[in-house]
Amino acid sequence: MFFRILINFIIGYVRIAVEGYYIERFINICKNEKIAVWNLKRNNDIKLYLNVGLRDYRKIIKVAKKTKCKVKIERKRGVPFVFNRYKKRKIFGIFLMLLIATTIFSSNFIWNIEVRVENDEKMENIVQDLEEMGLKTGEWKDKINTKEVINRVRLKRQDIAWMGIELKGTNAIVRIAKAKEKPQIIDENEYCNIVSDKTGVITKISAQNGTAVAKVGDTITKGTPLINGWLEGKYTGIRYVHAKGEIEAKVWYTKSKKVEYNQIIKEETGNEENKYTIKLNNFQINLQKKLSKFKIYDTITSENKFKIFSDFYLPIAIEKTTYKEQKEKKITYTPEEAKNIGIEQVQKELDEEIENKENIVNKNINFYQRQDAVEVYVTYEVLENIGTEEKIVF
Repeated sequence: MFFRILINFIIGYVRIAVEGYYIERFINICKNEKIAVWNLKRNNDIKLYLNVGLRDYRKIIKVAKKTKCKVKIERKRGVPFVFNRYKKRKIFGIFLMLLIATTIFSSNFIWNIEVRVENDEKMENIVQDLEEMGLKTGEWKDKINTKEVINRVRLKRQDIAWMGIELKGTNAIVRIAKAKEKPQIIDENEYCNIVSDKTGVITKISAQNGTAVAKVGDTITKGTPLINGWLEGKYTGIRYVHAKGEIEAKVWYTKSKKVEYNQIIKEETGNEENKYTIKLNNFQINLQKKLSKFKIYDTITSENKFKIFSDFYLPIAIEKTTYKEQKEKKITYTPEEAKNIGIEQVQKELDEEIENKENIVNKNINFYQRQDAVEVYVTYEVLENIGTEEKIVF
């Protein structure tokens, strides 16, 4: 369908309005007659806008007569109409023909890679990995083996559950479902111990299978045995099992922050300047000097790729670099203000790190005033279920 639309652009097409009480019948007849129409837009129950090629326009008129609909040309588009408008300008015509030929030739390459991760999650370095495995801009489409790229990327990365690649026009659409980290699961028939996966103090321990070797009040570190995967009987001796149990402990999360009394911050003045660069694949043309006239500034870069249709990108892009002027401002905090700022920042970091905030049983805040700053230490005491299975190796 895409190439039919491209051909219609070359030979010319019109945007028409069809009005009548039998719009549905009109559309069905067009489908049956295999008349290429696109970009349909219904205004109301009796009016329809659509694009149709010049070769099919006469067929549309016949269909309109059958369905008692009125047809009106809204716009004329395509190469013939452009030539007709600029027929006295030969240089423009030659340039346009070269542009069309270049566009048709460039349709054999990939000029954009669009990565769509499920739930809009972020995946670092995924574009670099795709390029390393053969999917990159400027690559000939026939050379890209999508199955091989998918297999190689999935072998390299463990955070992908599913991946698909679709080549549409000059756009490569990469769809990814991110894998969720799962704890190592040991088969029920295998022998294992339960060891601590955190540092803390045990508040509750219950062995459902196996022998508890830690008790309430014990201070444990990561890797400390909690429940051994064996049972010992007077007559049966030692019998190995798959250890099971519930262990709860108090664990501590601590973060610190140093807040200086005298600080220099940067503020935007509201002044900014824009500079543009034309990018032709890997070749760049700077339209202005890249250096900013501002002494202190923040830089924001955005890129706008040219495309004819939704999935037909061209190897041309405009890069916009915005320089936002900043000025330095000196601020002074009192010891109390510095302390409160530090506490707020540290508590925010800890709140983001701890999943079950309802299990926080205590918060401890310490601070130390120095000559030039305040050091803040915040500790959260949290009740958590701990323990992980460790396979017994004989």
